[in-house]
Amino acid sequence: MSEPTQESGAGAFLCTFGALPAVRLCAPSGARAMLTLFGAHLVSWQPRAGDERLFFSRRSSCDGTRAIRGGVPVIFPQFAERGPGLRHGFARLANWRLSNTRLDADSVFVECQLTQHDVSAQQARSWPHRFALTLGLTLHAEQLDLSLAVENTGDSPFSFAAALHSYFRIDELERTTVTGLRAHRYSEQPGCQDERRDTAPVLALGGKLDRIYHEIAGQLRLDEAGRSLRLQQSGFEDAVVWNPGAHDAQALSDLDDDEYRQFVCIEAAALAPPTLAPGAIWRASQQWQASETPYAEPDQ
Repeated sequence: MSEPTQESGAGAFLCTFGALPAVRLCAPSGARAMLTLFGAHLVSWQPRAGDERLFFSRRSSCDGTRAIRGGVPVIFPQFAERGPGLRHGFARLANWRLSNTRLDADSVFVECQLTQHDVSAQQARSWPHRFALTLGLTLHAEQLDLSLAVENTGDSPFSFAAALHSYFRIDELERTTVTGLRAHRYSEQPGCQDERRDTAPVLALGGKLDRIYHEIAGQLRLDEAGRSLRLQQSGFEDAVVWNPGAHDAQALSDLDDDEYRQFVCIEAAALAPPTLAPGAIWRASQQWQASETPYAEPDQ
């Protein structure tokens, strides 16, 4: 592990984000990213010569007293209210440890870890298992790679859910579409009782949306006026597409009423992974590829 130092050129540098300890990533290409150790939370991503691609709420807490609104929360070991524990789990509310950094010729890498020893007794009471959670992030010029690994370090099997709850910044909600979901099964939240199959070539945004898509194997694409983002996931078999819409946004104390128009969440998720045996490791990853020009046509 190369130690983060004061910022000078490319590398990984210790800093603060609000009141939170953080790591600033600077790729040789000029791309930038920011990761807080609270939640191992990616709060900023700027590809080379590009604008900010992640949304961050003006009202979000930056002091560790509550979950961050925006960026990429790490969801583990529970998704939403699907279980007896904290909504979306405790990983996004815990203080992770920086375990590795590396600067390569065209990228910079950081790794953070979380175990049961890093979680408060209150947070872990509803999920009393021994585990090691590892988040890896590699910043390239126009590409960002995220990886998540869950290891069962105990002596009994456990089940879990995991997701990367990415908030992607957009400029015009009504001119934003998601491609790659056609023919996939999906269910509406909450409840998720009625399953349907998407038949539209693109998913158009414009208001409240909360869907879980299943068996995601190909590439998804987020298109808006002037730019595109390609998303490829492995190990995560589900994708959650969410925007609260005007009415629900008003009920969120850490989101301004008009901010719902500035983001869409496209979450790489594993909502029903296999039970993990003692000593076993589950791995998943996601790759983002940014383009400052939109694609001419949607997939057919």
